[in-house]
Amino acid sequence: MLGTSLSPHHENFWAVIKSYYQLTKPRIIPLLLITTAASMWIASHGHIDPVKLLITLLGGTLAAASAQTLNCIYDQDIDFSMQRTRKRPIPSGRVQPRHALIFALILGSLSFSLLTVFVNLLSACLALSGIVFYMLVYTHWLKRHHVQNIVIGGAAGSIPPLVGWAAVTGQLDWSAWILFALIFLWTPPHFWALALMIKEDYAEVEVPMLPVVKGEKITVDQIWIYTLIVVPFSLLLVFPFQASGLFYAIAALVLGAIFIQKAWELKQNPFDQPLAKSMFKYSILYMMLLCTAMVVDSLPAVHDVTALVTTTLASLT
Repeated sequence: MLGTSLSPHHENFWAVIKSYYQLTKPRIIPLLLITTAASMWIASHGHIDPVKLLITLLGGTLAAASAQTLNCIYDQDIDFSMQRTRKRPIPSGRVQPRHALIFALILGSLSFSLLTVFVNLLSACLALSGIVFYMLVYTHWLKRHHVQNIVIGGAAGSIPPLVGWAAVTGQLDWSAWILFALIFLWTPPHFWALALMIKEDYAEVEVPMLPVVKGEKITVDQIWIYTLIVVPFSLLLVFPFQASGLFYAIAALVLGAIFIQKAWELKQNPFDQPLAKSMFKYSILYMMLLCTAMVVDSLPAVHDVTALVTTTLASLT
């Protein structure tokens, strides 16, 4: 493939470290980790084991880094063809694909071993399944061949909360699957907003993202529909599953109202790039703040305050 036969060239050791670091696409990982942490806090009812939390997040980081590195290897032809990605480590020749593969396998092995030894086998298997699903189902099968690539492929990014829940409880119950489904439903409006921004790049390399195949109007209609599903779905953690309480419910309603407003504005202006960018950025903020609300709501002190407020209001009525 183009861009893969070049000899590695670096100025110094730190440049090598930087190149391998860039292979992991580090900007993507924090959002995966915050969903893992939120799940662990809910599962532990706010009594989190800090050592287990750190190990689980480290294992998740290594798994995500492995998956992203494998993605860089597989998509090296696309990355070389697009001006925006041509300077990435592999297409630029700074890292050879075979070296990147060894790096990815080491990261994946460390993740599985760390989670198996210090957490439990279920969390390790779930993290591994995320790598396999991301590469085989999304990157290999869906991304280049199906317009619904990001919808189905979004399951890979929905696995971290399952890892977190399994790390705490050793099993998966309905609340864990609600978290999984919440992120699964959130992924299309999040990613399609990005796809609207870089539609021409995807068209150039013939990746059938929704805006490329169906156009902007249908894409923003789909963003609108999914957003309308995500917001009420987020409240299932409160009722009927009672995994979260009043604080989370209020946060979910406020954050969801803004999310819906952003989607509505984009629906009215499907060709407005600044609005697509605003929607994309807010979708990230929405999930991060929603997960933060889950963590805060799970704290025993918040439970005590909520119970006091509820009792006080009940006595006044």
